[in-house]
Amino acid sequence: MVKTVRDHLARKIEVPSKPRRIVSLVPSQTELLFDLGLDEEVVGLTKFCIHPREKWRTLPRVGGTKDVKHDVIASLEPDLIIANKEENTEDDVRKLMKDYPVWVSDVRSVEDGFALVRDIGELTGAITRAATMKQQMEASWNEIKGIGQNRTVVYLIWNNPLMVAAADNFIHAVLDWCGLRNLAITLDGRYPEVRHEWLYRARPDIVLLSSEPFPFKEKHQNELSLLWADEEGDKPAIELTDGELFSWYGSRLLHAPAYFREFFKRFESS
Repeated sequence: MVKTVRDHLARKIEVPSKPRRIVSLVPSQTELLFDLGLDEEVVGLTKFCIHPREKWRTLPRVGGTKDVKHDVIASLEPDLIIANKEENTEDDVRKLMKDYPVWVSDVRSVEDGFALVRDIGELTGAITRAATMKQQMEASWNEIKGIGQNRTVVYLIWNNPLMVAAADNFIHAVLDWCGLRNLAITLDGRYPEVRHEWLYRARPDIVLLSSEPFPFKEKHQNELSLLWADEEGDKPAIELTDGELFSWYGSRLLHAPAYFREFFKRFESS
């Protein structure tokens, strides 16, 4: 049986009532599919779909999120491909749509993340498990709303050149939910480049160095601290952070609130 659904781009798509051969092109959504119990249905993933690790090791990889291998996908004969507007290229999605049902998500807010769980549950037939997961997420995220206590922040995603998360993306939505004021939202673009001088003048309370897509390490933390080496008084806290918990939606949203509680404990006396 076939059903007609709408994806997050409002496109009508005909998909099997219960898809049996799913290819996922988005790491966070791949993890969600397995957490919804779809171990047998997922037949292909990207090289960046690292959770769960055993599936990443054993399942066919269809390239990266930006360079999909169409011949590998064809060999897997999917009856559903799950993609994302930001993660995947428009060209890849358009080409795949000619031969397969491609459901595209678009997640810009924490609430969108909750809705994604429901939508993929309905799309794949895992409705009950998805509803329970969504309810758990909403409860735990509501408990941490505003936990950052209006501190200012800059979130770095790349080094050399420095790039930051500005407005209109999921990272900014998470920062905002946590009660942090993202100083980069006045910049042009979603992930603009900045100079060290801009970061110095912005003087945020917290500089967050993400573990992905660029893997910031302690040496980068130390290098950036030199910007304020000659300053007296309060200086920004420069913190390494788990990028998955700030930027992945799907079932990763279940783990983020506990991490944020522990993370912000270090600022309670400041």
